[in-house]
Order: sequence, then C-alpha cells, then structure tokens
Amino acid sequence: MNTFHGAGVALVTPFKVDGSIDYEGLSNLIEYQIAGGMDYLVSMGTTGEVATLSKKEKLDVLDFTAKQVAGRVPLVAGFGGNNTAELVEQLKEFKNPSYSAILSVSPYYNKPTQEGIYQHYKALALATNLPIILYNVPGRTGSMVSVDTIIRLAKEFSNIIGVKEASANFEHFTRIMEQKPADFMLISGDDALTLPMMSLGAVGVITVVGNAFPRETQQLVKYCNEWKFEEANRIHYKLLRIDELCFIEGNPAGVKEMLQVMGICNRTLRLPLTEVSQVTKDRIALAVKEMASIQA
Repeated sequence: MNTFHGAGVALVTPFKVDGSIDYEGLSNLIEYQIAGGMDYLVSMGTTGEVATLSKKEKLDVLDFTAKQVAGRVPLVAGFGGNNTAELVEQLKEFKNPSYSAILSVSPYYNKPTQEGIYQHYKALALATNLPIILYNVPGRTGSMVSVDTIIRLAKEFSNIIGVKEASANFEHFTRIMEQKPADFMLISGDDALTLPMMSLGAVGVITVVGNAFPRETQQLVKYCNEWKFEEANRIHYKLLRIDELCFIEGNPAGVKEMLQVMGICNRTLRLPLTEVSQVTKDRIALAVKEMASIQA
C-alpha cells in the first residue's frame, strides 16, 4: 500500500461561530493541504472532533470532502468507536468509492482485554473490503493495543494494512518492526516522533501539525523516506515548537488557533472543547509569524 508511504493529515472540522459545520472553511483547508503537497487526507479522524458530530454530519463531511478533493489525492475515512456492533453496521453502509482505506481508533473507555481488542478489529475487517489502518493511542483510549495483538491482526487479515502509533513507546515500535509482515505499515501518530520513528522504518505520519504546516510536514517525511536525515533534522526542530503549541491546551484547539491566525478557518470548537487561553493565543500568533519569516 505505497499510497500511504508519506504524509497524511487528520483534518480538523471547521465550525462557524454558531457551532454549525463551516463548509467554506473546510474547502479552504482541503485546498491548502493539496497545494501544500500533502500525500493523502484523513477525514473524520479523532482530530476532526468526530465525537461531537452526528452520524449525518459525519457522512456529510465525508461526502463533501470527497467531492472537493475530486480524486486529486487519496482519502482515508475515520470510523472508530467503542460499540463494535454499531461500527460494523456503519462500515457495511459506507459505500463512498472515493475512499481508499479506513482509519479506526482502538475502542476507548471500555478498556477491553487484548482479546476484546482483537475481536473488535476482526469484526471490522470482516465488515468491509476496504483496507484498515489500526490506531493505537492509549493516552486517549485508556488501553494499549499490544504488539502481539497488532501482529496477530496483521497476519490474519489481509485488509488490516498498518497501524497509526501514538503510544510514544519505542520498545513497542521496535518490536512491531521486528515481527510485522513485510508489507504491514508502521505510521507515526505523533508529530514530534515522526523523524525518530521513521529512522526505525515507519513509512510516514498521520499528522495534526500538518493542518497548519502541510508543506513542511510533507517535506520532513519525504526526506526521511529518502534517508536524508540531516535535511529532515532541520525541519524536525523547526516544527517542534509548533508541535508543542498544537497540544499544550489540547487537540485540535491549538492547531485551530493556528488556522485562524493564518486565515484558513476559524478557531471554533464544540463543547466540551474550548479555545486556548489568551497566553497561548499570543504564543501561537508569534510562532506563526516566525515560521512565515523563515519561509520567506
């Protein structure tokens, strides 16, 4: 699946001040990503505040994104949740031909055993013909997808093609690389760790920071895939401050503030998420200005 050897972006969902979906802002964001060279787009991932969207809103955003992209870059649809039966039905109903794969976060809150996680993903794999990328983010889900479970799924289901890893555990990453099938992909799910993970053999990133800085993120990944780590290192350190500000008061509050400063879409979030503090807004405005001066 060389389609996903590169930089993908987990798109935010722009909202109007009244909380409704801002499709003009989403159009701006999509065009900005494509112009910035992003390799593929992920619609309705967790960064898209999908937990606060209705089923109809999710499908509307997926459809709008597909129409706006019009085949110019590959698309991945986010389908995750902690109700396996409901998620299976959603996947069976999903027929949009514009999407090349599914990204599915491990079940959150329930804290299933490894057998429960395996059975969850098995049910998803059997419910769709689309390739599935697992998503391991224990800091948000409350449970870790173990190496043994990842490898078991990778070996038993041909349409489970990779894992987006945001566990920040390098022993875990190394063991995945050691044991995985040759074509199974390790993908960074943590912008700050993209470079070191790619030095271990990860094929790219599904980024948050790239919403605001797609060109730099894509170039970082490109250099890593070309084993040009000296050049990649320079971009890595340039983006580290941006990464900190993206997450210091929660995701996607930080990156939405950046997008507001850049005039792409506004900062509105849906509760329970709220805007970053004025102190962080000031820091973000300064960082964006400094990045612009570097680019010039």
